[in-house]
Amino acid sequence: MTAPSTFGLSREARNLHFLLTNLVEEVPGIQSVAVVSSDGLLLLSSDAERNAAAREAHEEKPTGPRGSSADLATIVSGIGSLTIGAAKLMDSGPVRHTMVAMDEGSLFVMSISDGSLLGVHGAADCDMSVVAYHMALFVGRAGHVLTPELRSELRQSLENESTSTGSTR
Repeated sequence: MTAPSTFGLSREARNLHFLLTNLVEEVPGIQSVAVVSSDGLLLLSSDAERNAAAREAHEEKPTGPRGSSADLATIVSGIGSLTIGAAKLMDSGPVRHTMVAMDEGSLFVMSISDGSLLGVHGAADCDMSVVAYHMALFVGRAGHVLTPELRSELRQSLENESTSTGSTR
């Protein structure tokens, strides 16, 4: 069954939405997910699913960095740029993944084949190896279909979604 937010999207875009939804629902401890293009633009996020669940549960504030996929995308893009720069300075080859462990959570960033990044905000008690494994599965499945055309379609879809929901940010 296709979620309403994927109506009118290509098969590849619907497949990426499905993979992201499965990642969030199947892996314990994941609080939010964002896929960011190589130029730092948000392509795909778990916000829609998370915010709908929070509204249904009458929660005031969704979990995640300030409750926004835009904030997670900014963080992921910045960490991605920093680690790519560090790898170049150290002449150590491309960055495959980065993990930041904090007292109250974790942040995982993994490269996708086209230069895009997958970012996951995890709870403090998440199993880091399970999260990393499922992220690698997502990257393996998404990397070969994330073409420039699909990135453009995903960006346009997010723009249309924020316009139609009257984003107040």
